[in-house]
Amino acid sequence: MAVDPLIELRDVNKYYGELHVLQDINLTVGKGEVVVVIGPSGSGKSTLCRAINRLETIESGTIQLDGQPLPEEGKALAKLRAEVGMVFQSFNLFAHKTVLQNVSLAQVKVRKRKREDADKRSLELLDRVGLASQAPKYPAQLSGGQQQRVAIARALAMEPKALLFDEPTSALDPEMINEVLEVMRQLAHDGMTMVVVTHEMGFARSAANRVVFMADGRIVEDRTPEEFFTNPRTDRAKDFLSKILKH
Repeated sequence: MAVDPLIELRDVNKYYGELHVLQDINLTVGKGEVVVVIGPSGSGKSTLCRAINRLETIESGTIQLDGQPLPEEGKALAKLRAEVGMVFQSFNLFAHKTVLQNVSLAQVKVRKRKREDADKRSLELLDRVGLASQAPKYPAQLSGGQQQRVAIARALAMEPKALLFDEPTSALDPEMINEVLEVMRQLAHDGMTMVVVTHEMGFARSAANRVVFMADGRIVEDRTPEEFFTNPRTDRAKDFLSKILKH
């Protein structure tokens, strides 16, 4: 069990109408842990990820961040979203703002930083994701892989306690996937707490502390990558792995 829990889900249930998309989910993510969530389409992975940031509400159960229950709405919710950064499939950058402005905006608006301090921090982070030279450009002038790295820099700019990644590479061309995973590997190495929903098994294997395998709205296995990939316990997991590892 994680020594110092940062994210805790207890008996979490979520429905879309009749569909029970999250079923009695229990999950603890410790500080500095990288948890990769994998599973077939429709297993509830993205819903789980979005619930941690309250982009999805839950019907029952509790979700705590750093010992505090998730706030319902308003200012407290905005604060939560600053503490738990999110990187989506689509990059969600503001098209009419430069790369630098995209990374600085929330620092000024939410963290109340001075513009010049925010810009200085943004440039440091853009440098960290290998894009300092692209700061004056607009998102449309960048490749998808570059845009996603800007989105990661933007999430980091808030100095979050944790980062959530919802299939961050699934909208990218194959040759761009690695540049994004490389940045994520580096973050994992630097001790960032991360929950990553992904189809990238190489990343799960190399960067995760734990692999959470979901099917039909439940967590079926929660183990180290080594154990999960070499010796899955359940038929669901064996079936899933045999299908994806054939390629």
